[in-house]
Amino acid sequence: MPYRPNSRATTQSASTPGRHGRRAGLCAALLTGSVVTLLAVGSIAPAAAAVTGPSEGSGAGTAQATATSEARVTTAVLDLDHPTRNPQVRGKDVPYDTASIIKVDILATLLLQAQDAGRGLTQQERTQAEAMIEHSDNDAATALWREIGLAPGLEAVNKRLGLSSTVGGAGGMWGLTRTTVTDQIRLLRAVFADGTTSSASGSVLTTTSRNYIRTLMTRIAADQSWGVSAASDSGWALKNGWLQRSTTNLWDINSVGEVTSGTHHYLVAVLSDGNATMAGGIAAVESAARTAVSSARTAG
Repeated sequence: MPYRPNSRATTQSASTPGRHGRRAGLCAALLTGSVVTLLAVGSIAPAAAAVTGPSEGSGAGTAQATATSEARVTTAVLDLDHPTRNPQVRGKDVPYDTASIIKVDILATLLLQAQDAGRGLTQQERTQAEAMIEHSDNDAATALWREIGLAPGLEAVNKRLGLSSTVGGAGGMWGLTRTTVTDQIRLLRAVFADGTTSSASGSVLTTTSRNYIRTLMTRIAADQSWGVSAASDSGWALKNGWLQRSTTNLWDINSVGEVTSGTHHYLVAVLSDGNATMAGGIAAVESAARTAVSSARTAG
């Protein structure tokens, strides 16, 4: 049976008043200039990425960006209850910076490497993994990025998971990994699709490993519960990422995860860049997620 988000996820769905209040507060804070405070707990935190300035940190990466005249966004949706279907892609399926959505891939890589070694995660690894996914902690991500063997370790596992267009960031720059929405759906399928489905990657990670990633993605900190959850009318599991690029001051805003809408469960990936503000990028990502899931529901 497809994965069902737990009650923790349901209580934070897009339809609840509490979530709308958090989103309103997030946007208000951004518009009044409280960016540094918000980013300190977000995907691109001061310890490891570009936050208050383009040259700070290392984890998310601060390589120079090419000037962009306007924002772009690409979405992909897969009906998890019909896994033999192809994802519906809207926009150009081209590579984007991952920012902190790469943390799901880092954890999947760590778990598969541990499976290969015939062991479970250590307590330290669990502590780091939980901080990395639930609170988007960058120090934890950097430590685990090194442990998995940086980009080569990630890419070796991604081949086994069916990802073909994801290129790891150089050195410690995990946030500058490049990926496509199609690859993100493949990764989500490896995490959320049942091992008995036609998904070839679904059986690579064990049920225990998949359940661990899923559970952490339902425990996202309240101030980070925006994104693909906007397309859900009940439960969700997600990971977001955001990064302000150095030479343009424009924002990469991404969100990936699983949402419940109506009676179906959908894997959703939304990647964007060239956003003038973080708040504007979040609004664009949420609108794109709602449109994509609505279209998938109409397609039946």
